[in-house]
Amino acid sequence: MSVLVLALVAGAVVGLALGALGGGGSVLAVPALIYLLGFTPAAATTASLLIVAAATATSLYAHARAGHVRWRAGAAFAAAGLVPAALAGAAATRLPQPVLTAAFAAVAALAAVRMLRPATAAPKEVRPLKAAGTGAGLGALTGLLGVGGGFLAVPALVTVLAFEMQAAVGTSLLVITTNSLASLMTRTGGAAELDWAVVAPFAGAAILGAWDGRRLAAKVSGARLQQVFAVLLLGVAAVMLVDAVV
Repeated sequence: MSVLVLALVAGAVVGLALGALGGGGSVLAVPALIYLLGFTPAAATTASLLIVAAATATSLYAHARAGHVRWRAGAAFAAAGLVPAALAGAAATRLPQPVLTAAFAAVAALAAVRMLRPATAAPKEVRPLKAAGTGAGLGALTGLLGVGGGFLAVPALVTVLAFEMQAAVGTSLLVITTNSLASLMTRTGGAAELDWAVVAPFAGAAILGAWDGRRLAAKVSGARLQQVFAVLLLGVAAVMLVDAVV
């Protein structure tokens, strides 16, 4: 199978996950770029930020039109992660490749466990300090590992800011886009060295997949989608952990 076809297929899967679940796509983007397309871990995290920023911005537009984005609260939540995302993005370029791979495997496993757990009930009151701390942590995660953090942003918006699920999914896309762009600002040199003949079709397929993901979410049970995606992530995490250790 050619590199172009692999990039298109991987991008479509990433976009479907982002559009249907409001996150999780970047957790697949990085291993796909490493193991299918031959990127180094550092280059894969940079490319993932570009791809996820493009796909989530597109999906954000669709969710905003449906009225599922809480702009003021989402912007405040995202703002807390801007500086951590930029600092972590700069630090990521200096970490050894096996460390990045092992850290990413741990995050993928955490994402899978989160998706397999029952939904947590929303709190009766919003705690601003906890919200700011959670937003900062998500920003650092995005900057360091090139993941949007949507698999953590959605439950965080539900449990910390008392969002209903539809609003949490839509608003998480605002948080992911903002954090990804902030991290990319510290990786301009790395972006210039990427293989755009691979990244561009990957991103294009992810954008189209994000639109299809929204339609898929309307037809298939959200719980069933999360279960299938979680099992896939556990397999990805296991492969990456073995690769980092061996």
